[in-house]
Amino acid sequence: MAKVTRDDVARLAGTSTAVVSYVINNGPRPVAPATRERVLAAIKELGYRPDRVAQAMASRRTDLIGLIVPDARQPFFAEMAHAVEWAASERGKMVLVGNSDYVGEREVHYLRAFLGMRVSGLILVSHALNDLAAAEIEAWDARVVLLHERPEAIDDVAVVTDDLGGAQLAVRHLLEHGSEYVACMGGTAETPSVGDPVSDHVEGWRRAMKEAGLSTEGRLFEAPYNRYDAYRVALELLSGPQRPPAIFCSTDDQAIGLLRAARELRIDVPGELAVAGFDDIKEADLADPPLTTVASDRSAMARAAVDLVLDDGLRVAGSRRERLKVFPSRLVVRQSCGCD
Repeated sequence: MAKVTRDDVARLAGTSTAVVSYVINNGPRPVAPATRERVLAAIKELGYRPDRVAQAMASRRTDLIGLIVPDARQPFFAEMAHAVEWAASERGKMVLVGNSDYVGEREVHYLRAFLGMRVSGLILVSHALNDLAAAEIEAWDARVVLLHERPEAIDDVAVVTDDLGGAQLAVRHLLEHGSEYVACMGGTAETPSVGDPVSDHVEGWRRAMKEAGLSTEGRLFEAPYNRYDAYRVALELLSGPQRPPAIFCSTDDQAIGLLRAARELRIDVPGELAVAGFDDIKEADLADPPLTTVASDRSAMARAAVDLVLDDGLRVAGSRRERLKVFPSRLVVRQSCGCD
């Protein structure tokens, strides 16, 4: 069976191949509604399928968006990637996902690979974008939106959560339950001090403690972001002589590891230990006990990132503040803090 071509569609619709192209690509010129309907009817009748490869070669862009995340095995990044995929599909795009594994060289590898594929744009969740990666983006003049994190190495459009304010909400709530003080499970020594959500969570904890007239000295504990390593840190912390009365965890994954350690040590949560996390991953509601945490609208953030990376006005000059879209945080109260 002969392949249906754009010429075939034009003949059946009684129009030119250029008009067929305008309908398929939604531009660059407008098409009268009646003519558009004829073209779409001809496409359906003939079963025409546009050659996306040829279109990409002609436009030097594909219908792909590149998404680089630190680790899609972690529930937060998996949920974020899923939200980006849904938002992209609403715009007729597909998503390529790469995992940097918190390694700068792998991030550069995916940057080069995706940019070489002529993606329509890049959405980058970068733990600590290095100078080489920033130079690669600059060399390709790539359309980039930073999501969730905003590393200093690149001054580009960013979509983030109010991480600092959200952490303050959680810590204040724990203190309102009567805890003598709140300890914090932060990041590791490798956690960037600027532009990283966990750093903002720690700073929010510091501010809430200071507001309450409480010291933070000796009450910040380093822990990896994932639940497995955080569990091991928590076992040591909770087994010590100075067990905190309440702990704010910088990620829900850390908090889930902490809850597991508390169960093994037969520490009652929230009776003997109040706990709050940050991210509101799906599993937070299924934790034992259900985890009090801080949430933001990930679907709206993903949609904003996709819209920004596809919009022609992405690179409009402006201040850093104008290029930063901050979504509010909200406290999700469950049982781990002591609420019924």
